[in-house]
Amino acid sequence: MKTKHIFSFFFSLWGFWFFAQDAETAQPEKWKYEPNFMVGADVLNAGVSFFSDRQLFQGFVSSRIRKDLHAAADAGYEKNSYIKNGYDARAAGAFIKLGVLYRLMKDPENIQNGFFAGGKLGASFYEQEYFAVPIRGFGGSNSFQAFPASTQSSYWLEGHLGGRVQLFSSNFYIDVSVQPRYLMLTTKQEEIYPMIVPGFGKSSGKFNMGYMWNIAYEF
Repeated sequence: MKTKHIFSFFFSLWGFWFFAQDAETAQPEKWKYEPNFMVGADVLNAGVSFFSDRQLFQGFVSSRIRKDLHAAADAGYEKNSYIKNGYDARAAGAFIKLGVLYRLMKDPENIQNGFFAGGKLGASFYEQEYFAVPIRGFGGSNSFQAFPASTQSSYWLEGHLGGRVQLFSSNFYIDVSVQPRYLMLTTKQEEIYPMIVPGFGKSSGKFNMGYMWNIAYEF
């Protein structure tokens, strides 16, 4: 009887030790942030700016903050015009976008390669001027009115879907993305809805689509 109790006690201790070791092994490894940065410039839109009325210069900086989660910030300057349906407007100013990206499809050999999805909040602070705004008059006739330059601001929500791939074995990368946008809030001049918002783009509605084709460098 004593032998049975001794063996039961021994196996109980062994089982407790085994499960304790297994639980310790199963605990997730603590991750510590190590400073890392990637900086990129949109070369496509910058190149097109020299051949069109739209001047758009923008870039980004990102940092991997936890495994596949990246913090990202975009900043830039845009100058554009809107001449359509009787409107003649100009706008120019700076913008900034802040958000997070998550790496979906992964390259096991390089933690920076892969497809990314995420979202950002954008804000733009700019100066606009209306040279002509159509005003419907008596009997259906149209006339036009100009408004002086004024300072405005707009805010939007932006999605992000794109990919990044390393150039050969260097620290340079190609980073391409598309960004569906929804304008959430904007100031107005004389209750006129803005036709151009730097960073958001040219649109007479609340939805728009942007894109970036970047050359990036990893520090």
